[in-house]
Amino acid sequence: MFNPELYSTRREKLRKLMNSGLLLFPGNNEAAFNYPSNTYNFRQDSSFLYFFGLDHPGFAGIIDVDNGEDYFFGDDITMDDIIWMGPQPSMKGRAAKVGITNVLPYIKLSEMIQEAIDKNRKIHFLPPYRGEQYIQLAELLGKKTGEIKDMASVELIKSVIKLRSVKGEEEVKEIEFALNIAYNMHTTAMKIAMPGIVEREIAGKIEGIALCEGLGVSFPVILSINGQTLHNHYHGNTLVKERMMVTDAGAESLLHYASDITRTVPVGGKFSRRQKDIYEIVLAANMKAIESVKPGITNKELHIMACETIASGLKDLGLMKGDVKEAVTRGAHALFMPHGLGHMMGLDVHDMEGLGEDYVGYDDQVKRSDQFGLAFLRLGRKLEPGFVFTIEPGLYFIPALIDQWKSEHKFEEFINYDKVESYKDFGGIRIEDDVLVTNNGYKVPGKPIPKTVSEVEDIMG
Repeated sequence: MFNPELYSTRREKLRKLMNSGLLLFPGNNEAAFNYPSNTYNFRQDSSFLYFFGLDHPGFAGIIDVDNGEDYFFGDDITMDDIIWMGPQPSMKGRAAKVGITNVLPYIKLSEMIQEAIDKNRKIHFLPPYRGEQYIQLAELLGKKTGEIKDMASVELIKSVIKLRSVKGEEEVKEIEFALNIAYNMHTTAMKIAMPGIVEREIAGKIEGIALCEGLGVSFPVILSINGQTLHNHYHGNTLVKERMMVTDAGAESLLHYASDITRTVPVGGKFSRRQKDIYEIVLAANMKAIESVKPGITNKELHIMACETIASGLKDLGLMKGDVKEAVTRGAHALFMPHGLGHMMGLDVHDMEGLGEDYVGYDDQVKRSDQFGLAFLRLGRKLEPGFVFTIEPGLYFIPALIDQWKSEHKFEEFINYDKVESYKDFGGIRIEDDVLVTNNGYKVPGKPIPKTVSEVEDIMG
């Protein structure tokens, strides 16, 4: 955990951004795997972690905007708990670690909420994402579960996003810790990506590294020779030569901060001419976007820049044609890169996505597009010092999408479909790095993970 003063400061900053009322933060509870006492690994709610820091089930927190007090709700353990889990800190002891002195039994939470309702005070809460959260909030507020989603406080959502978007030095260190785990995960995957290996053997090994060195993976491992499927969680293929393996994986630090890295390597360790040609295009887009990061530029601008780099490279190979800028403006490149350049990162690998992607990634100045491809850009707004986000251009040959666009004669002035046909067996390539926006530019935290052609071939050799 961080020091108590940091959590107190975060809560005070949040209080100053809000007008009035109670800010309710229910922590997560255990989730059953296949029967009640056999549970998944516990994962605390990220906003609860940010403001209340305690990584255990059965807690809730309240920040009172009007009286300046913070409250922590939870129950001390029983002898039965001690038998199964050993001695545990008291609730007062836990609360002291995050700078709170007002400690109450969990049953008192409903009493405080009801008292506030009786006084016509506003109860602010963030959008729930688990079924039991809907039920709990409905019971606390005297509402139906179907009403809860629309009752989430936009004022609180925007205030939390404002604070969590800018990472402090202590948070950057945690992300760097998670990135160094990702280094070991990805270099291990590279070394064993050889013909005859089944994907799950590699996926299992790198997930084991995340568990040995941190708190496990920050999202389910994506690892496949069928990289044209963007989020491919199937790990049953056997690696064969002439294919490329996409590995999109990251770890959680001991305080739950995420890393998220993608590397694409040739099975067997050597790029073919065709693989190298496509790979170098994606790498150029990745590096061009990273080198252009600075405060004030919008991520939408970086996205367009990366797309133009990809379209230009494809034109050089004869896969695209015509004016590159016009092709990207009209969305013709999205046949090959149908996703956005990246997303915010922090306590969530898609940081704060549960609070509303448009609130996190867009604002009054930058609005989300409805154009295919560009519409999937999760982060479009201006970059600020302290933002940590991903830059992950990709180039994919998706047979079903190619067939559909070709049958519709879509963008024939920009796409050479005859040549594209010969790449339908290629798969896909993605190269992803995590980037910190600094006061003057950018930093790529963590130990550099091989990504140039020579670096990849060297480590695989």
